Amino acid sequence: MIRLGLCCKFNEEPISFRTATATHVLKLTPKARAEKLAGICQDNAAALKRALDYCAANGIGSFRVNSQLLPLKTHPRAGYDLKDLPGGPGTVSVFKACGRQAKALGLRLTFHPDQFVLLSSPTASVTAASLLELEYQAEAAEWTGADVINIHGGGAYGDKPAALGRLAAALKRLSRRARARLALENDDRTYSPADLLPFCREHGLPFVYDVHHHRCLPDGLSVEQATSQALATWGGREPLFHLSSPREGWKGSDPRPHHDYIDIKDFPACWRKLNITVEVEAKAKETAIARLRRELGM
Repeated sequence: MIRLGLCCKFNEEPISFRTATATHVLKLTPKARAEKLAGICQDNAAALKRALDYCAANGIGSFRVNSQLLPLKTHPRAGYDLKDLPGGPGTVSVFKACGRQAKALGLRLTFHPDQFVLLSSPTASVTAASLLELEYQAEAAEWTGADVINIHGGGAYGDKPAALGRLAAALKRLSRRARARLALENDDRTYSPADLLPFCREHGLPFVYDVHHHRCLPDGLSVEQATSQALATWGGREPLFHLSSPREGWKGSDPRPHHDYIDIKDFPACWRKLNITVEVEAKAKETAIARLRRELGM
């Protein structure tokens, strides 16, 4: 069975997640800042519940939780512990209720940290900040029952083997709950499946196969070969894959940007009968998933 996943936001449905900027909240008094952030977190917990209700009612089997669920959580000056904010323990309880709700509805939840999370960076402060961000998302994932925190390999910095060595070292600094949820995804500029699959096998990491990225950055592996090798890294867990289509088509000047919808021809035939989660990375979000479900006959 294929489970289609919605990524973070909605196109037409009036469900949204609030955010904040450090520039704004640092101008507030400590009390006003705490109240502001508390209100945003409370609203985001309520929005997550509505998102789960929508997914369950519309045949969407997975939801990628917005990385800014707790905005500025790890900021060096504006950061906070949710439990210390006004009403924080109650907000945590709502997130945990969302986890129970997702389980009861058979929904899968995942996280995909922003691009600034770079465990392969040669800069110690960048690695430290990335680890802190992953630990925050692991805590939120634990509350909500999310089983995947998916990251990219990061940059090569002129020496891909050395960069992957730093990534391997950083893995050892993660908590058990973060490490148990971590997965690695190929990208469209630096790390192909052929680069990351051996690393994932060596370090026991699941590999999130992004077929669009692979088509943009081919490596000698066919889609069928990459799919088979990716499946083997999940160790009995439900694999997570990514799908998108190029905004200007495959003959356009740059195939990397995502289209509003999925071209059904871009859905790999070898995925059709698999038991996998496919996160649909299309700009039209739930509208694109509805169209794809119809075209797949789901």
